[in-house]
Amino acid sequence: MNKKPKLVALDTCVVSKDNKSMQDFYDEITVDTLARTLWGEARGEGSEGMKAVANVILNREKIAQNKGKFWWGNNIIQICQKPYQFSCWNRADPNFRKLQSADEGDLYFATALRIARRAVIGALDDVTLGSTHYHARSITPYWAKGRVPLMTIGNHKFYSLVEG
Repeated sequence: MNKKPKLVALDTCVVSKDNKSMQDFYDEITVDTLARTLWGEARGEGSEGMKAVANVILNREKIAQNKGKFWWGNNIIQICQKPYQFSCWNRADPNFRKLQSADEGDLYFATALRIARRAVIGALDDVTLGSTHYHARSITPYWAKGRVPLMTIGNHKFYSLVEG
């Protein structure tokens, strides 16, 4: 006679033997996703450029929270991975495969992790004046035509297209 395994409910605040809470686990995934986005979108822009991209993501999150929800997602992970918002997550983008294998041995990824950790705990100043969008200076997407950027940081122009 086969015995079925007994299922036992675990305390919801414990994830592992390390006594990490569910919030700690979620925060780690959020930091990793944000860091990979910063690395994929702005590693060539240095820490100031990566901070600026983080600000755009945080500004989008703030708007989504103020409005209850928003089309681009409601939290950092959803916002980063919303299709066609941050090209490094697009499967056809050459950065997508590189993004998956980046680790702390890469100085730029280590920098992105440091910035992402600060962003997640709310310790990152907004250097973009509330920007919700950006693009490389070398292109002009349809949504930027006729608009004046709030600022330029490195090779990116930053805009605020949505009121929070």
